[in-house]
Amino acid sequence: MMSHAAFNRRRTISVVSVVTALSLLGDSMLYVVLPIYWHQAGLGALWEVGVLLSVNRLVRLPLNPLIGWMYNRMSLRAGLLVATGLGALTTLGYGVSDSFAAWLALRILWGIAWSLLRMGGLLTVIGYSDSANRGQSMGRYNGISRLGSLAGMFGGGVLTIMIGLQAVSIAFGLLTMTGFLVIWLLLPAGKKADAAPPVKLTLGELAKLMRTSAVVLALVGGLTISLLQAIPNATLSLVIEANYGQELLLFGMLLGSTALSGALLAARYGSDFLLSAWFGRKSDGAGGRFPLLLVALIGSAVGYALLPWRYPLPVWVGVVLLVMVAGTALVTLMDAVAADVAHSSVTIAVMTAYAVAADLGAALGPMISLWAIGASGASHAVYLGSAVVFLVVAGWFGRSPVARQAGLPAVDRG
Repeated sequence: MMSHAAFNRRRTISVVSVVTALSLLGDSMLYVVLPIYWHQAGLGALWEVGVLLSVNRLVRLPLNPLIGWMYNRMSLRAGLLVATGLGALTTLGYGVSDSFAAWLALRILWGIAWSLLRMGGLLTVIGYSDSANRGQSMGRYNGISRLGSLAGMFGGGVLTIMIGLQAVSIAFGLLTMTGFLVIWLLLPAGKKADAAPPVKLTLGELAKLMRTSAVVLALVGGLTISLLQAIPNATLSLVIEANYGQELLLFGMLLGSTALSGALLAARYGSDFLLSAWFGRKSDGAGGRFPLLLVALIGSAVGYALLPWRYPLPVWVGVVLLVMVAGTALVTLMDAVAADVAHSSVTIAVMTAYAVAADLGAALGPMISLWAIGASGASHAVYLGSAVVFLVVAGWFGRSPVARQAGLPAVDRG
């Protein structure tokens, strides 16, 4: 039977996960809606969509170290309250903005909110889990929080057709506001982000720590996987429209390209909800995280290589679902690897660096892919190139001494 303390730790992770889900509604909706309905948003060109889907991540690159410094000095609860308040404000703003400048300001503000929210969520998992259940806890956090992306993409794709972008944004913004109350009422006050004893390191010692093989593997893996994972989010609706048109028949149902794109992208987050904790729990076992991680990398390579081509629609949908399940494993396992490294070293410093690496990858993904598709008029090169990168990363991980040890070496906290 679960102890009272274990129950409270699990409940805290679940609370933060639910709030994260509510905050993701508006952001996730945009990945499905903006590439098709950018005129309705008051934008003037497709490249503006690429900038808006990337700038929130770019702004987080210089902000993440500041956010990490702030979490060293304030409680998790305070940071998450600010994050949810800003998240609600930005989503409501999507409903009244009608110019590129206004959208740009809102996406920058969302970048600040997400930095606080994501860092707070990762630190919550590290602070309320241990080595025996960290993978499962990370999977629980990712799985529950991504329900917001599922609802945002699928609900946004369908509802925008029915009631318009502005009305959907306001409705999602009001839902996000409830997350503020959840944090205020249910999250324990005063819990610091890093409960471990403080570590006094010089800049040189910190730089040496960040160059250890385990930290480098976590950072490069986080950057690469985030970049590649961002590509389908930004381009799947374009692939569907190019190969199958704006209206298509699937299993006897007539669907719009945005509705199908929203449903398929939402399936990724349904996969997160159903499978993240399972992948995390499996990786907590004696075999470690890397065998599963290598399988997920190879599966992603196969899926990306097949995805941009035209097949019978049910077959193509099956390829997309393979990509989504492999993506669930990749994100959960890579986050768990980073949490392992951070827990055995300087938690906030390592997680801040990991957040910067992941944000850089996620920012470059939509920008590079939409630019390449706009320049070439097709998505094939983008997806085939991504498949090659997945295989290169799998080969590197497979030869890594860290991976061969099926675990991560502890880094002395001083």
